[in-house]
Amino acid sequence: MSIYRKSPFNLSRVKMVVHLFYNLIAILLVITPTYSEFVDAESLDTYDIEGKVFPPIGYSMDISNWQADTKVMVKEGSYMGFLKEDGSFVVSNLPSGSYVLEVINPNFVYEPVRVEINSKGKIRARKVNYVQTSLVNQLPYPLKLKPLGQHRYFKIREQWRLTDFLFNPMVLMMVSPLLLIMILPRMLNDPETAKEMEQFNNLTNYDMPELSEAITSFLRGKTDKQKPKAIKSAKKGKPENSKQS
Repeated sequence: MSIYRKSPFNLSRVKMVVHLFYNLIAILLVITPTYSEFVDAESLDTYDIEGKVFPPIGYSMDISNWQADTKVMVKEGSYMGFLKEDGSFVVSNLPSGSYVLEVINPNFVYEPVRVEINSKGKIRARKVNYVQTSLVNQLPYPLKLKPLGQHRYFKIREQWRLTDFLFNPMVLMMVSPLLLIMILPRMLNDPETAKEMEQFNNLTNYDMPELSEAITSFLRGKTDKQKPKAIKSAKKGKPENSKQS
């Protein structure tokens, strides 16, 4: 009787052990891939991009806090770098590949740079050219980035100028005939220019008949051909009439 009383208690303990065992297996299956990915990530070689951003010089605005306002972005912000007091920066933990480095400042524009890192850790910098990607304009490394100019958030309003009025096509169409009328008579009064104009007219003057004369001569030629035929037919008809009479 004592054996039958203890058997249910023992079965429940066995079920608990089996349940724990399955739970441990499930936890190991979940942890193993993440741990392998973590080990692989740690085993990858990463590199740093170094350079220096020069401050804007010769501008009227205050640039005392330009280091804090400037950021260095790689791969559209996936990797970030910040400037030190002397303008130098370091962007860390980059795997080998090709990246576009941009300097972001709210007041000044900097030229982006393409940085290429090979599997051996050799770094090469060149200008960004989105049109001709195969064209290589190499830049010195570590990078030295200088501002190109200020950001222009607003377009300057166009101002009225006298040249805009003078070079207007409608004004030119009105003024150019007046100038010709005033200048040509003076040119014709000069004997040398008059001789040149006559020579030019003689070269271009061909004895070409007018259109009306050509048409009338063409029609006259047809009528002249028709008149002899009518005369011949009339002459042939006269002897016949005489014989009949």
